Amino acid sequence: MKFVDEATIEVVAGKGGNGVASFRREKFIPMGGPDGGDGGRGGSILAIADRNINTLIDYRYARLHRAKNGENGRGSDQYGAGAPDIVLRMPVGTVIHDADTGQVLFDLDQHGQQVTIAAGGSGGLGNLHFKSSTNRAPRQFTPGREGEQRRLRLELKVLADVGLLGMPNAGKSTLITRVSNARPKIADYPFTTLHPNLGVVRTSPSHSFVIADIPGLIEGASEGAGLGHLFLRHLSRTRVLLHLLDVHSPDPDVDACAQAILDARAIVRELERYSPELAAKPRWLVLNKLDMVEDPQAIQERICRELNWTGPIFGISALTGAGTQALTGAIQSWLDKQLLAAHAHDEDPRFTPGTAHLQPDE
Repeated sequence: MKFVDEATIEVVAGKGGNGVASFRREKFIPMGGPDGGDGGRGGSILAIADRNINTLIDYRYARLHRAKNGENGRGSDQYGAGAPDIVLRMPVGTVIHDADTGQVLFDLDQHGQQVTIAAGGSGGLGNLHFKSSTNRAPRQFTPGREGEQRRLRLELKVLADVGLLGMPNAGKSTLITRVSNARPKIADYPFTTLHPNLGVVRTSPSHSFVIADIPGLIEGASEGAGLGHLFLRHLSRTRVLLHLLDVHSPDPDVDACAQAILDARAIVRELERYSPELAAKPRWLVLNKLDMVEDPQAIQERICRELNWTGPIFGISALTGAGTQALTGAIQSWLDKQLLAAHAHDEDPRFTPGTAHLQPDE
């Protein structure tokens, strides 16, 4: 299925039915009095978060959603029928914006969460409601109210505990394939990942976490270069970022370690330009392809020294799996501690602020 994480739709709720002015007309009852019923309520449009849906592709093609109007009231004290509501199922993690003002209206971050995105109009009152001791033959009635009409922009932000950062061909897809059940496309050319991939990493029968892989970033990504800028939003809900660095180059004339340092600084700059909040998330360095270098320890020491890195750092080989078990175990332990701390403070652990360790060059 094609992955779509942004769509614009228009929703039009139903108009309420009109009330009616009517009088009881029966044989032998010459002055039966008012018996006009109310109009029915117009249909509303609801959105519900469904974990069985992974993309907004349905809303890329079905852009207009219109509910039916309520029925008008009738005589003989008959009220008009209300119109049925329309339910739009959306992926968990969908953020609903007002397309005209940009205001965030709803954030569907829980399975089964239901919100009203366009309320149906209320039905009008029949003349039955206007009778009194001084107004025994009221001819007043009210029309139904118009339903809400909105243009909405839907934005999907995937829900994951861990997000992968890195340049194209840093080994992100190979790593997520190695440690989880995800099976993204892997090839020896850049931008093989065209949309986010989610995988479940099971560290024990009772412990697991979700990891997200997005297309690789390049210099200028925050301004639209490459593909990764389209999907940086999917890292905004993660709790920790794994920053993959490729420390091996097939070209013997290229200093792969120096290039990895330049790549690390470039990615941090792009994160800060895109979102300071995203750049401030906890970030771990992961040195990949250490099985293909002669002195892994010297490379790790050089990277830490030149980047002034004081945060967690791991050396792995995503291809062979070396070091990945220690990495996933450390992530699980860190996530468990964050969860306990969040419960102690009654907070949502997904939005626990972190501190960035790596600072870009001025």
